[in-house]
Amino acid sequence: MRLQDKHGRFITDLRVSITDRCNYKCVYCRTGNEGAQYSELPFADYLRLVGIFVGLGIEKVRLTGGEPLLRNGLVDFVRDLSAMRTLDGQKLDLAITTNGHLLSELVQPLKDAGLRRATVSMDAVDAEKFARITRVPNGYDSVLAGIRAAKREGLEPVKVNCVLLRGFNEDQIVEFARFSREEGVVVRFIEFMPLEEDRVWSPHVVVSMDEILEKLNQFRPVRQLPNELSETARRYTFDDGKGEIGIIAPVSHPFCGHCSRVRLTSDGKIRTCLFSLLDHDMAGRMYRGASDSELTDYVRSVVDQKEARHHIGEAGFIKPSRSMVHIGG
Repeated sequence: MRLQDKHGRFITDLRVSITDRCNYKCVYCRTGNEGAQYSELPFADYLRLVGIFVGLGIEKVRLTGGEPLLRNGLVDFVRDLSAMRTLDGQKLDLAITTNGHLLSELVQPLKDAGLRRATVSMDAVDAEKFARITRVPNGYDSVLAGIRAAKREGLEPVKVNCVLLRGFNEDQIVEFARFSREEGVVVRFIEFMPLEEDRVWSPHVVVSMDEILEKLNQFRPVRQLPNELSETARRYTFDDGKGEIGIIAPVSHPFCGHCSRVRLTSDGKIRTCLFSLLDHDMAGRMYRGASDSELTDYVRSVVDQKEARHHIGEAGFIKPSRSMVHIGG
């Protein structure tokens, strides 16, 4: 029987963080660049844990971090994952989310190993603004090269994620629209969520979906594209059909009712929502000798507890103890 939570949502998408280390220190995410705060499991252990989920109906696996390209042995891990089959006998839909800094050199071996899609985080199409946001000088050209390499190697659709923060990069909305049209990539704007280490989030800093659409329409008229119910982004193109923009709006337009995903942190904890207040220690049970059958039952019991929704902006909202980099994107 496939994974289903008590709210009737089928769970088909697993995000697996393979490190909470990162070589960037973006202002909306990290206080500094101190390295891992939790731990990284051997790839063989991630493989066993992912296999349990796949046996329960997971069809999509996205590798995240931290920065997943920092892990030695990543290509072999992707090759091992690509050998798995879904309950329907299909290959997994394997994807990765990366800051792109190391991507240009790794994209071909990752594609050859079985990676199907890549999402790259890039929060400005201006080198100076990019450096201000990432707090890493001279990274822009490396990320741009990674995006172009991913497109060249066919990891499509290549998606470029931009977290918008008022006072930092809201002036990049139109520039990213041009970037999507010129580079042939999907640009996705993400509302800033309270998951940063510096505790700077406030509603005022959020650039909402309505504001994004207003600025896009000032550039050129947009029209909405159809999307799957469980997709996080609302999809748009322009009046001439050139370029694609996605808007992920968990703050102003939550999509919790159709959520199909759970997360596995780098230290092997299940998180049923980005804003969960609890970790569920799957790896700990494995290391204490749990059988695959026992782990399967445990996953079912945890997923049954998946929250109906997050509570951002509501009275009494409690921010998770882990920041995004330590949960996995």
